[in-house]
Amino acid sequence: MSLPQFKLLRPKSVDEAVAYLGKYSARVGAGASPALLPKLRVIAGGTDLIPSMRQKLFEPEYVLDLRGIAAMRGIRPQSDGGVEIGALTTLRAIERSDFLRQLYPVLTEAAATVASPVLRNMGTIGGNICLDTRCLWYNQSLTWRKGCGFCIKKDGDLCHVAPGGTKCWAVFSGDTPPALLCLNAEIEIASTSGTRRVPLREFYTGLGEDYRRLQLNELVTRVFLPASAAGYRGVYRKLRVRGSIDYPLAGVAVMMKRSNGHVIDARIGITAVNPAPLLVKGVSELLAGKVPDEMLAEAVGDLAARTAKPLTTSALTPEYRREMIRVYTKRAVLAAAN
Repeated sequence: MSLPQFKLLRPKSVDEAVAYLGKYSARVGAGASPALLPKLRVIAGGTDLIPSMRQKLFEPEYVLDLRGIAAMRGIRPQSDGGVEIGALTTLRAIERSDFLRQLYPVLTEAAATVASPVLRNMGTIGGNICLDTRCLWYNQSLTWRKGCGFCIKKDGDLCHVAPGGTKCWAVFSGDTPPALLCLNAEIEIASTSGTRRVPLREFYTGLGEDYRRLQLNELVTRVFLPASAAGYRGVYRKLRVRGSIDYPLAGVAVMMKRSNGHVIDARIGITAVNPAPLLVKGVSELLAGKVPDEMLAEAVGDLAARTAKPLTTSALTPEYRREMIRVYTKRAVLAAAN
């Protein structure tokens, strides 16, 4: 499938990039509905945007190529003990970082599972955070989507996953965001008005069609990991049909700190089973002061499975994906404890 015609914009600085966003951020058509597509799309690695453009999910007039902005790359330790990661830093660079592997291993584990080595060489941490939500009914060719009457997320008013409902249930399927949620990560968002820094947990809306709190004239520029999250053990487990390339159909990130075998703190994030990546509530309270064993890990798995709300957005059944959240959570907890 060929790409639609567009004009390529190549800024050399963040200021130039947000100036372009300010100039070309209007939606095509009247009003502010998410269904009205932006005139401009941002490309970093292109591993998600280009296939979507080939499927005619996006047909922007302008594509803003960020790859020339060197300041948005790199892993930089901070004086307060935390770390700053540029949004254009590749997933491969994060996977290979000895610094991150030592202090924030849950992130390097998650990054190492994304797609394949070739795609990790292109894909960026900022792109993975901003990854579009996916659905079996949405990520198809224009001919296929036209044949089924389109959907709420693109050109229609029906959700094929939950017929009769008014909500889009397309799932978020990024691998690194559940790990970043466990790490209490924050992101910097830039616009012509300046910059703002927000917790990643406040970035996602939980709506499949309008899934992130990012205005059309805004750009994610940096990721911050706090010193307080350093030194935890980290494990990431992912369900997919093939051993590489595929998006997760269920993913679990576990972060744990122990003393004399007893859990001091623990956090679990899940992905690919809800319209947003989520932290599982009650995990630290359940594990605190205890030594994880099979029975306790199974209880934590039950907690994660109750948080997961998978629907028929992929080729695997919701029941199987929910069960695998339970299984992978149990395995990840035991792995982090050992």
